[in-house]
Amino acid sequence: MKRSGLLIFAIVIAVGGILVFSSMFTVRQDQQALVLQFGSPVQVERTPGLKFKIPFIQNVEYYDRRILDLDPPVQEVILADQKRINVDAFARYRIVDPLEFRKRAGTDANFRQVFGGRLNSGIRSEIGKILLPDMLTGKRAQIMDSIANLLRAQAPEFGVEVTDVRIGRTDLPEATSQAVFNRMRSDRIAEAAELRAKGEEQKTRIQAEADRDKVVILAEARRKSEILRGEGDGERTRVLNTAYGRDADFFDFYRSLDALGAAINSGTSMVLSPDSELFQFFNALKDGTTRAR
Repeated sequence: MKRSGLLIFAIVIAVGGILVFSSMFTVRQDQQALVLQFGSPVQVERTPGLKFKIPFIQNVEYYDRRILDLDPPVQEVILADQKRINVDAFARYRIVDPLEFRKRAGTDANFRQVFGGRLNSGIRSEIGKILLPDMLTGKRAQIMDSIANLLRAQAPEFGVEVTDVRIGRTDLPEATSQAVFNRMRSDRIAEAAELRAKGEEQKTRIQAEADRDKVVILAEARRKSEILRGEGDGERTRVLNTAYGRDADFFDFYRSLDALGAAINSGTSMVLSPDSELFQFFNALKDGTTRAR
């Protein structure tokens, strides 16, 4: 009898422990909890710590309190100038009302699909109003603010708060990129050809000017050289005349030597007799007599 009482007591203690353990749950600092009773929400626990629920009747679902990422797939957007670009955007959000989040989204995967679609719709709506060059100006920030405001207005119905929206990358589609590249290459080739043509034109003009200057300079140099040569010849004649007037015998001697040197240097062979006029001139100089003029 005593043994049966101990067994019953042990069973009661075990059942009590299970009931107590099943009635407790813990909410971490980065979590918030939604208490469900037979699948229906009955209580939201946002403060961290040890909490209690009705065992076996109630259960708990946990939701993250941290800022989460929403990164839908890249989508192609048509701009106002009918150009196409691939836009990769993302958003940051926080669950502020687990009850509304569960009622409208159900699961995190379903929320990402639904709200990601709204993000892409807002991107198409706002970016479709601008031109491609605007994506490289201050309008990019204005577009992100407009999309963020659009999503913030829709976020409360899902029990979330949108903290930020960003456009990560905007790329041209492959076919468009190739077409733009080909057009840019054609433009550069045409520009290079134009520059070469202008260079050839300048080269021809510079060469023509240089040739003209060359002709003018050479003509002027020839003119001056002829003038100087004439002046030199005149001065030479004057000097020679003066010298001839001062010493006619020496002048005759100099001219004879000059003529003899020119004849010898020309390679001409000469045969002169001792009584030739040249030797008679030298003999007369040797004897100290002058040649009769």
